[in-house]
Amino acid sequence: MSNLVAKVTLKTYRLIGLVAYPFMGPFLRFRATRGKEDRERRYERYGYPSADKPVGPLIWFHAASVGESMAIIPLIEHVNELGINSIMTTGTVTSAKVVKQRLPRGTFHQYVPLDLKPAVQRFLDHWQPDLAVFTESEIWPMTILELASRNVPQVLVNARMSDRSFTRWRNASGLAEALFDNFSHVIAQSEVDAERFRHLGARPVHVSGNLKVDTDSLPFDPTEQRQISAAIGERHCWVAASTHEGEEEAVAKVHHFLKKKLGNVLTIIVPRHPDRSGAIAGLLSNAGLNIAIRSQNQPIKADTDIYLGDTIGEMGLYLRLARIAFIGRSLTASGGQNPLEPAMTGTAILSGQNVHNFRETYKNLLQAGGVRLVSDEQMLAANVEYLFKNTEEHQKMIDAARECVEGMRGALNTTSRILDSYLFPLTVKRDLEGMN
Repeated sequence: MSNLVAKVTLKTYRLIGLVAYPFMGPFLRFRATRGKEDRERRYERYGYPSADKPVGPLIWFHAASVGESMAIIPLIEHVNELGINSIMTTGTVTSAKVVKQRLPRGTFHQYVPLDLKPAVQRFLDHWQPDLAVFTESEIWPMTILELASRNVPQVLVNARMSDRSFTRWRNASGLAEALFDNFSHVIAQSEVDAERFRHLGARPVHVSGNLKVDTDSLPFDPTEQRQISAAIGERHCWVAASTHEGEEEAVAKVHHFLKKKLGNVLTIIVPRHPDRSGAIAGLLSNAGLNIAIRSQNQPIKADTDIYLGDTIGEMGLYLRLARIAFIGRSLTASGGQNPLEPAMTGTAILSGQNVHNFRETYKNLLQAGGVRLVSDEQMLAANVEYLFKNTEEHQKMIDAARECVEGMRGALNTTSRILDSYLFPLTVKRDLEGMN
C-alpha cells in the first residue's frame, strides 16, 4: 500500500467516524442492555471526563481487559512512586470493576473514548497527557494520530502481534507504517513479536518478556473458597476455564466419561463470556447434567455435576477450587488463552493445540513439562483421568509450571527501565512547575 493510499484510507476512516458519531448513542445503549457497557458511565465513551485534571504532569495508561489491566498496574504504581499523576482507561465492564479495587490511590479510572475524532479530542483536551502507554495490541488509528498531532510520546508495552493481525497489517504495509511510526517505543513480549513490529515500521523495538509473569496471582475471597471447597469435599474436581462456544459441549462429554471412570466428579465451567450463561446452562441440562449456577447463588450439592462459574472477576477463586485446569479457546475455538494464571495458582494445565496467540508462553511451559496439549475431547478426558489417578505426575506438572514462570520473570524491570527515560523528564517538569 502506497503512502498516498494510506493517507486516503486514514482520511476515509476519520470521515466515517465523523458520520457515525451522532449515531453511537443507540449502539452504546444496546451494548448496555447486554452488559457490555456501563449504563451510568456511557458519557465517558464520548470522551467526557470523570474527574478534574490534577495539577502537574499526567500519564495515560490504557489496557483493553482484565489481564492487560493487571499487567500494567505495577507500572502505574512505579509512576505514582515518582510523584506523577496517572489516569487508566479500560474497555470492558469487567476490567473496570476489577481495576477499581486494585488501582493505586490517586490514579483515575475512565472508560476509553471511542476511536472517533470528537471523542478522542474531548478526552485529550481535558486530560492533556504528557505520555500515553498502551498495552499488547491496542492499535486505534484516530487516537494514535491525535496524540501524534499534539506531540505526545506513545509507548506500546507488553506488545504482541498475532499471526492473523500480522497478516492483515502486512497486507496494508503503508497504513501500518503510517500508524506504527508514531510510537516512540515498542516493548514486545517476544523476539517474534518484536520482529513483526519492526517489519511494520515501528522503531525502536525492544524485547522485555511478558509483564503478566511479574504480576501477583489472581485475587480471590478466602472465605468463599473455604465454603465452596467444603461443599466439594473429597470429590475429584477440575475446571474448564475461559471456554468458548463448542467447548462446553466437549467438556460435558468429558464429564460423562470421568463420571463413569471415577465416580463422583465435579466439573467447573467458566465461560470466557458470562453472558452466554443461559445458553450454556440449557446445553448442559439437555446433556442430562445437574447444574449449580454461581451467579444465582445456587449451592453445590452431592449430585451436582457442573458448577457454572458465570461471574465476573472470580477466576482466581475458580482456579483455586481445582488442581487441574483446561484452558479454553484452544479446542473448538482458535488462538488460546493465557496459561500463566493457572500456572501461578498451582494447577496442572491442559489445553487444546490452537494456542498461537500465546505461542512463546506455551513453548516455554511445554519444554518445562508444565502443560499438556490435547487434540480432541477424548484426549482431554484421558489426560484428566490420568492426572487424577497419578498424583506424583500431577504434582510434577504443577511444580514445573511454577518453576517455568519464575524463570520467565524480569519483564517489569526491563519495561520500567525503558519507561524511566520518558518519566524522569516529567519529574523535572513537575519540580520546576512547583517552584513557580
